[in-house]
Amino acid sequence: MLETRTALGYASPSSEILILPEKLQARIIELAAQIDADYAGRNLIMICVLKGGVMFLTDLMRHTHIPHAIDFMAVSSYGVGARESTGVVRIIMDLATDISDKHVLLVEDIIDSGRTLGYLRDVLLARNPASLAICALLDKHERREVDVPLDYVGFEIPNEFVFGYGLDVDELYRNLPFIGVLRE
Repeated sequence: MLETRTALGYASPSSEILILPEKLQARIIELAAQIDADYAGRNLIMICVLKGGVMFLTDLMRHTHIPHAIDFMAVSSYGVGARESTGVVRIIMDLATDISDKHVLLVEDIIDSGRTLGYLRDVLLARNPASLAICALLDKHERREVDVPLDYVGFEIPNEFVFGYGLDVDELYRNLPFIGVLRE
C-alpha cells in the first residue's frame, strides 16, 4: 500500500509535484490556440486515448474554439498493476466513427517508449484519414524506442513515473489537478 500525503489539498502518494495546475492549464490554452489556427475550416475529429487522456482532452476541448467531433479508443500495453509496458499493444475499445477523409488529432496523455503510439498511428493511418496529427500532454523523450512524430507537445518530462491529471497509480489518483512524480 502506498503511503499518502496531502498535496495541494488532495490525498496523493508520496511524491513531488512536477507540474502545477496553473502551468498545466496555461499550456493547454496555448496548445488549443495553435490547434485552432492549424485546423481552421477543417473537419477535425479529436480521438482520445483512454483512460489517461480524458482530462487532457476535456480541458483541450474547452479551449478549442473551432467546431470538432470527438471519439475514444482504449488500448493497453500494461499488465494488471504493472508500471512497465509489456510491449504488446491491445485495442480494448475501438472508434465508433469512420475517420476516412477527416482530419484526425490523436490526443494522448503521455508518450514513453512510443510503441503504443506507433501502433495506434499505423492503425489509424490504415483507415485513410485526410491527415493525422498527434497531441501529447507529456513527452518522456529520453525513453523513446519507436520514433513517432509529435505535432503538439505540452511538456517534455524526465524519465520518472508520473501520475495525476488523468494518469494513475494502480488506477487511483487520476483526479489530481497536477502532475506528480511517484516517490516510493
